[in-house]
Amino acid sequence: MSADLATPPLALSAQEPHAQFLRHLPVQDALIDSGPLLALFNRSDKWHAPTLAWLQAHPQVRLHSTWPVLTEVCALLARRIHNAAALDFLQWVQRGAVQLDAPIGWSLTSVLTICQRFADLPLDLADASVAEAAERLGIRHVVSIDRDFDVYRDGKGQALQNLLR
Repeated sequence: MSADLATPPLALSAQEPHAQFLRHLPVQDALIDSGPLLALFNRSDKWHAPTLAWLQAHPQVRLHSTWPVLTEVCALLARRIHNAAALDFLQWVQRGAVQLDAPIGWSLTSVLTICQRFADLPLDLADASVAEAAERLGIRHVVSIDRDFDVYRDGKGQALQNLLR
């Protein structure tokens, strides 16, 4: 038997891509909003399957988020499903699924400026924190089901690119 026939083929899945494959993909940073995170931990949410499929298809995307987003997700998961869902979510974040932005000297002034600039939208602290973090960290991509990110602009007037929609 030849050496080629003795070696079984690699079995790759969308959930766990082969490490050699991932090394060749450039890492892409994106901020994730609360909508996809809620959907991911709620199987009855209409965005659950599309969000899960997108995450599995884009393993090279490194997700970042903010404390206001995590707060909103935990509160809504606990209210809509159960406390256990919120705990599962926090453990998932703790394992490194999402990089939590916790800047030193975080500026409420910057978030307030964003909220004032887009005062015609319903006030959403989580969205404003994502927009502020994107500008401060230089991240141009967002993962959101929220149409507000089609409207938000940074201080230079540039829109964020929504990777999910």
